[in-house]
Amino acid sequence: MFRIFPTYKNIKELILSSIDNFHTSGKLLAAGKRNTIKLFQVDEVLTLNIKSFKKPIVINQIIYNYFRKSKAQRSFEYASILLEKGIGTPQPIAFKTNTNFIGLQDSYYVCEHILCDLTYKELVETDYPDGENILRQFVHFTYKLHQNGIEFKDHSPGNTLIKNKHDGSYQFYLVDLNRMNFHTQMNFKTRMKNLSRLTPKKEMVMIMSNEYAKLSGEDETVVFETMWQLTTDFQKRFHRKKKLKKSIKL
Repeated sequence: MFRIFPTYKNIKELILSSIDNFHTSGKLLAAGKRNTIKLFQVDEVLTLNIKSFKKPIVINQIIYNYFRKSKAQRSFEYASILLEKGIGTPQPIAFKTNTNFIGLQDSYYVCEHILCDLTYKELVETDYPDGENILRQFVHFTYKLHQNGIEFKDHSPGNTLIKNKHDGSYQFYLVDLNRMNFHTQMNFKTRMKNLSRLTPKKEMVMIMSNEYAKLSGEDETVVFETMWQLTTDFQKRFHRKKKLKKSIKL
């Protein structure tokens, strides 16, 4: 299966060629255990960011071919929904899936590559200049997500790209989009849980809860206590899982 955003039909053959030659060409951007991202230069303006998803286990090959959309297809469709709602994400360009008699073998998501100044992760790990201002604007960005009923399941530090507009404001772009839920309306607990994976730092949670309370009209104490409790619970699970993995390796 192959789908392309209408605007990019003029470079369809170039996109298909880049996907077909993904493992032997392109500039490596990220190589993880599950996925690989490479860049392919089209011209002085456009760079293709192509994400190759790891071949799924046999049962998931069947599921992703017959019962559920592939991660690549979901990324493409969810990006389109985000842009329709005015939520920042790199421009979706295309996706391609390859199958055989068993099911899905490999899949690729193509989007426009964005040069960012930082990610949310740097706000957590460094004393980044203008950090509080960026964090408060990020809360506005997330609140807009929530008001649109969008639950970004991978709302974690590395999945928000940030661009400095050099006028005191910042643009935010979500990446790694294949896990989302769409609601008619998001309840308070779901909203707070959606913010629980972003930072273990209490001072950051205090700023986030202060800004979220201003926007939502919720009691600031309730927002902070709920967000901090959910953050603490997530951190405990995260470190417990990390410790378990380490003990298994030993």
